[in-house]
Amino acid sequence: MIRQALGFAGPPCAPVIAGPHLCNLLIVYSVPDSGHERGRIVTMSNTPMAASPLTRAVLEIDEYVSGLGWDQPARLFALVDTARLRADQPSLADRLGLQEEPESSGLTPIEQDEVPTDQALDEFLGTIAWPDAVVGCALAVERLMLPPSAEAQVPSGLNEKKLAQWVAEHPDRQEVRMTVAVLRDGSRDSALRLREKDAATEVLTGSDLVPGLAAALTATFEE
Repeated sequence: MIRQALGFAGPPCAPVIAGPHLCNLLIVYSVPDSGHERGRIVTMSNTPMAASPLTRAVLEIDEYVSGLGWDQPARLFALVDTARLRADQPSLADRLGLQEEPESSGLTPIEQDEVPTDQALDEFLGTIAWPDAVVGCALAVERLMLPPSAEAQVPSGLNEKKLAQWVAEHPDRQEVRMTVAVLRDGSRDSALRLREKDAATEVLTGSDLVPGLAAALTATFEE
């Protein structure tokens, strides 16, 4: 279950600057081939119990955000170790309602405050610091993607604004929701959901589907 906003994320004393374009959010994305071996189709209902806690957290967030519909702003989540939080901070766990949940060694996603819309996403991520209780984080964001065949058509010399406009006007564009999660130890996973195939059985998961965004989220744990 997704827990609602608890302000884990905050600015560090000396902000970690992720650097321009680290998220790769304004370049042309390629639509992954669902038959590629690095991805797999999984849903909340058919996810094997052997799946990692991180994969289950990614799918839980994807399912939660999909229930809110499309055309949503980016959403940031803290990931906490459920068992550790119960043991180390029982009062906080009680506030989050975790004491009422069945015993679990998994991860609990906690939605943070709204991501600002007047700031570039990579710049915003560069201002985040997490307390020790947070073992990972995740971000769900909607973007436009193009098939690999369209990459050769990209005009040269476009700035970010014009490139985004060119992608938005391309006839083969597809809307996609990317949910990317990382842990402090470097583990990562992600889920992609296309708007035209908006079904749990069509969700593509894999650890390297959105490497730029995964790297930017990992950087929020660097000191």
